[in-house]
Amino acid sequence: MTRFAIRPLNTAILLLGALAGAGAMAADPVTDAMQQAYGPYRVALFRTNSNAQEESQQAISQAKKSWDSLSTQFGTKPPAPYDRDAKFAASLAQVSSVYAKAAEQIGANQLTAAHETLEQARDIMAELRHRNQVIVYSDHMNAYHAEMELMLGHGPELLGKPGGLQQVTASAGALNYLAKKLTSEAPATYAKNEEFVGLVTATDKSVNDLLAALYAQDASAAKAAIGKLKMPYSKLFLKFG
Repeated sequence: MTRFAIRPLNTAILLLGALAGAGAMAADPVTDAMQQAYGPYRVALFRTNSNAQEESQQAISQAKKSWDSLSTQFGTKPPAPYDRDAKFAASLAQVSSVYAKAAEQIGANQLTAAHETLEQARDIMAELRHRNQVIVYSDHMNAYHAEMELMLGHGPELLGKPGGLQQVTASAGALNYLAKKLTSEAPATYAKNEEFVGLVTATDKSVNDLLAALYAQDASAAKAAIGKLKMPYSKLFLKFG
């Protein structure tokens, strides 16, 4: 039996719950700088997933520039809460290495490989924040993304197996929980942004459509709904993730 939803959901709940309990929010210079540098990173991820080499080269160049600026400013002496993190400088260097490798792959027009390489930077940044009890909206986006990728990778196959419809329904419940967090945990500035509201509503609808198909025990409709999960999330992530 493939129980592909249980570990990621538990991990997401424990991570977000622990951080929320700590009351840590993005309000320090390093986290703010990381969030600024995250914008170009998101563009690089999006472009490498869109078969656009020239745009990917421009995006990775901007991402590297933003991260280099952050590393230069804070690499040797970060302020609180990162000032006691012995691995802080190493984490910054790891992200830089990811960007360098991705840039080489983009230059060789290996965009799929570059996209997978860039995914590593997201995990490094998230772990860096986690170690220092900092939570930002991107962490909720990442938790949803992890569960969505599992659904995309395993859901269609499971639907064709005995008991698969029930397993996918359980996983869709996890995805639905994380989708609701994208609205409930949104910064106030996002909640007042019409574009954000439209994009997050579309993401939530894609999950609801999947649930409706699963509740109707319509495997064919559920498979089609799974195929429609990624696009609304990608648009939300690119602008607000």
